[in-house]
Amino acid sequence: MNILFCGDKGVCEGIFLSALSICKNTNEAINIYILTASVGAHTAIPQNFADKLQTTIENKNSDNKVTLLDISEIFCRYLPLANMGTRFTPLCMLRLFADVVSEIPDRILYLDTDVLCRADFKEFYCSDVTDIEIAGVPDRYGKWFFGNIFKHDYLNSGVLLMNMSNIRKSGLFEKCRGLCRDKKMFMPDQSALNKLAVKHKVPAKYNAQGKIKPDTVFKHFTTFFKFFPYIRAVTVKPWHTDKLHNELKIFEFDDIIEEYQRSNENEQRNSYIFYH
Repeated sequence: MNILFCGDKGVCEGIFLSALSICKNTNEAINIYILTASVGAHTAIPQNFADKLQTTIENKNSDNKVTLLDISEIFCRYLPLANMGTRFTPLCMLRLFADVVSEIPDRILYLDTDVLCRADFKEFYCSDVTDIEIAGVPDRYGKWFFGNIFKHDYLNSGVLLMNMSNIRKSGLFEKCRGLCRDKKMFMPDQSALNKLAVKHKVPAKYNAQGKIKPDTVFKHFTTFFKFFPYIRAVTVKPWHTDKLHNELKIFEFDDIIEEYQRSNENEQRNSYIFYH
C-alpha cells in the first residue's frame, strides 16, 4: 500500500509517528513517499531522517520502503504566490505536485502529518476509485460553510485516497496549482481540490476530526473550537504528549509515542559514543 506525506523538516516527528501507527495496524507492505522542499524559511526534510524511518519500518516488515523526494526546484518554479502569506504553510500545497513526480504510483493514500492510524484501513485503500480523482471525508467545520450544505461534500484534505492516473489525465493538480497561484483562498489547496476535483465522500471513520469512536480508523488531530467558558481554538498534535493526556484524555497512542522517543534516545546515545 502506498502512502504519501508532505512537508518540511518541521513535520518529521509527525511523519514518524503516523508511519509507526500505520505499521502497527496492517500486515501489508507499506511504501511511504515523502514530498519535501526548501523555500524561504522552510528547510527540506534531510535524507538521514528518511534513512532512520526506513530502518525502523523495515524492522516491522522487510518489504516496507521509504522514498524521499526533494522537489524544491519544481515547487519554486510554481509558487502559490497568492497564498504565500496565509496561516497555512506554503508547503501544505506540496501534495498538488504529486502528478509531476514520476515515482508517485497510480493509487496512493495521502495523509497529513497529524493523522494517526488505529485500525486496518485496507478496505478504504482498496475501494473503487475508477471514476473519481479523490475520495475523502467531509471537513468537520467547512462542510457547513463551503460546498453544498445539503450534500456536505466539502472534503477535508488531511486524508485523501487519490487516483493519480485520473488526476494526471485530467490535469487536476495543474489546475489547482494555477488557482493557488492566482487566487487567495482560505485553506487554499483544500479549497482548490474541492472546487475542481471529481470526488467521492467516504464514512467519517476514515478521517475522524472530532472524538475517537469505536470504529475510527484514522484520527486527525485538527484544530477545534471550545465554547465554554469562552470561544477559543484548541490545537493538540500527537507529539504534544501532555496535552494529549490532560486535555484530550487520549492514551491509546502511548506505545508508538514511546517507541519514537526510544528511537531518539538511542540515536542520541549512538551519536555521543561516535563523537566521543
